[in-house]
Amino acid sequence: MKKGFLVLALTARFTCPAFGASTPDVPADSSVPVVPSDYVVDAGDVLEISVWKEDGLTKQALVRPDGGITFPLIGDLQVGGQTIHQIRSEITRKLGEYFAEPEVSVSLVNLNHKIYVIGRVNKPGEFVTPNRVSVMQALSMAGGLTPFADDDAIKIIRRIGGKEVALPFDYDAVASGKSLEQNILLQRGDVVVVP
Repeated sequence: MKKGFLVLALTARFTCPAFGASTPDVPADSSVPVVPSDYVVDAGDVLEISVWKEDGLTKQALVRPDGGITFPLIGDLQVGGQTIHQIRSEITRKLGEYFAEPEVSVSLVNLNHKIYVIGRVNKPGEFVTPNRVSVMQALSMAGGLTPFADDDAIKIIRRIGGKEVALPFDYDAVASGKSLEQNILLQRGDVVVVP
């Protein structure tokens, strides 16, 4: 009985604000992606755009393969390759021709964030993630390493400025708490190769 009480008390301590626990600002809908400020919008992402006190100017927009969206009063707008802040600023500037100081809100409601894990993992393939994930998280999504995987020779293939570069990843070092800087957040299109 005492053990059950302890579990209940610990659960209450970490979930009930009355116990003085600091609760992080987590959205009620956990499917809402957490987007870093430097995230660059690309084709397949879905934006939600709204203008305060203008109900007709609320829209979810799928970013087309050419990086564009269509928005009322503005028409076509190129958003691919821009951050949410840059998109909000551009929409605010363009709507400024119609409204005095429009209050524009732009959020990302769905990321088309694909990464790939190939080689000696249990479930290789393409993974669409709602948020950016680390290398260790990606390997977990792929079912972990197979017994014959060369865990200290894993590479992340990333396209930077039109060229592909290979970033090293030593699984054992990261798993033991060393070389944690190698456990980077993967970018859209990254390929984790497990030899």
